[in-house]
Amino acid sequence: MKDYYQILGVSKNASAEEIKKAYYKLAHKYHPDKGGDKEKMKEINEAYQILSDKEKRSQYDRFGSGFENIGGFNWAWGNFSDRGVNLNFEDLEDIFEDLFGYKQSRKRNFKKGSNIRINLEINLEDTLKEIKREISLAKYVVCERCQGKGAEPGTKTNQCFSCRGTGEVQEIKRTFLGSFTKWTVCPECKGEGQKPEKPCNVCKGEGRVPGKENINITIPAGVDSGQIIKISGKGEAGKRGGKAGDLFIQIKIKPHPIFQRRGDDLIILKDISLTQAVLGDKIKIPTLEGKEEFLNIPEGIEHGKILRVPSKGIPHFSGFSKGNLYVKINIKVPKRLTKKQKMLLNKLKEEGL
Repeated sequence: MKDYYQILGVSKNASAEEIKKAYYKLAHKYHPDKGGDKEKMKEINEAYQILSDKEKRSQYDRFGSGFENIGGFNWAWGNFSDRGVNLNFEDLEDIFEDLFGYKQSRKRNFKKGSNIRINLEINLEDTLKEIKREISLAKYVVCERCQGKGAEPGTKTNQCFSCRGTGEVQEIKRTFLGSFTKWTVCPECKGEGQKPEKPCNVCKGEGRVPGKENINITIPAGVDSGQIIKISGKGEAGKRGGKAGDLFIQIKIKPHPIFQRRGDDLIILKDISLTQAVLGDKIKIPTLEGKEEFLNIPEGIEHGKILRVPSKGIPHFSGFSKGNLYVKINIKVPKRLTKKQKMLLNKLKEEGL
């Protein structure tokens, strides 16, 4: 016997609202139009049909799923023979569209070109200032012969007779909930609302052809890995003069052999000798700009101590200042000593150091 409560994931005391919410959640997940499991969706819908109806739920609670055939009724999914309706998923498209809103608007722009997304790898040094790059992109470009119109030069583009220029036609569907009007793409003009009198010989009426375009892009200072730069109108060319899509560039920064980035700060590891740690010193450290800076090592510094060099990090993406450079001190202890070094250290040991 099927446990409809278990199928929907609700308790036997669940309210009508809880059952409805559970059904909507599962329908979002399993509906075939969203890539879900068709058989699972059938089972979910069957459970909802029973538990959402007060009278059927009462009968189910008393008799179990065997009540389906009581009184000559068969409530199995897809077989509403007593009502003269053959239910399938296509019939429910409009219902699910109204309930869940997962479909695109029927006034969608069928001419618009697709967006393009690419990855671009840069060096860490490139984040210090604004840089310009040229990339070559394979994509749909506007047809030169017809200038994107889709029609042979000198010929006209006429309004589609079937849809009267709307790009869509109405279709009436009968479902177990009644008749619904469904808007579908016009089969004559493919949703564009117009048809060329004579299609272009080069692009075959598309208004675009496969090609390449060199695009100059500007990468702002301070950009970080994962950030996306949008360039409007540099995606795929639209159909028959339609608006072009956009280009989205996701930045990836190559790992650096010396510097580690943490936000807009930089971190380096600097080795110093035992005597430098004890006596202090003034040492040179590298910077991302390629220049060296002097850093004061205080006397008696401890291993792992971090010193800050202000404004030697990455420029802030939306400001004028910079992050900091942090130097982590690594005290190197020699593994081998000369006789003289050992003698001197033993003397220091005698002095209590």
